[in-house]
Amino acid sequence: MLGGAQGGPLAALARAAATGAIDQVLPPSCLACDAPVSAAGGLCPDCWNRISFIGRPCCARCGLPFTIEAAPDAICGECARVPPVFDRARAAFLYAGAGRELILAFKMADRSWLAPRLASWLQRAAAPLLPEADVVVPVPLHRWRLLARRFNQAAVLARLMARQGDALMVPDLLVRTRRTATQTRLSRLERRRNVRGAFAVRRMRASLVAGRNVLLVDDVMTTGATVSACARALIKAGAARVDVVTLARALPSRP
Repeated sequence: MLGGAQGGPLAALARAAATGAIDQVLPPSCLACDAPVSAAGGLCPDCWNRISFIGRPCCARCGLPFTIEAAPDAICGECARVPPVFDRARAAFLYAGAGRELILAFKMADRSWLAPRLASWLQRAAAPLLPEADVVVPVPLHRWRLLARRFNQAAVLARLMARQGDALMVPDLLVRTRRTATQTRLSRLERRRNVRGAFAVRRMRASLVAGRNVLLVDDVMTTGATVSACARALIKAGAARVDVVTLARALPSRP
């Protein structure tokens, strides 16, 4: 089980002093564009205006933001038509503008130092879900993709986020049973086919799933095909419920 802050007040003071010393030598810069900012880990005004955080009102099931006021239990048309496999999904911001740039820099440009700030935004989005979670699980990468990228961004974010709660973080609970094509240029239907049956619960971890509430973590939710495939594997293994939290959410494309 992972706890909260580590090291106590003395360690916190030491970290603050070290941060101040670093800022004297290397003035803090914007996370997205490197423009000067007043404090480390922040965004400049231009980039702040280019990131769209998601709050209420939103769909009670998939977390899709609404453009008009709605009741807390209101659901979107797609969830009413085809209820999702998972119970609830939430995201920190839209996958557009500075938000998209930050995620691509984190994943593809080896800017791993972005992780603490991104995880803090993820934790805020997970606030309604994390207290009810027994287990926190990242969406896994295939071993060959993990070798090429050197780290699983979902696992890094999940580990940092889970420190704020009492849920058990299990980075290797899910496994990809086969390598799948990159989802980027696939249609909604092609994405579902691409990841169908591509995930399974690791046998040695199955006892951690049965009868428990699982919080699934990923970096981006586009059509929901990947998290739905993972949720199916978790439910098959006996999960009581599966919630999803992602750093970003892509808006559905219009016909």
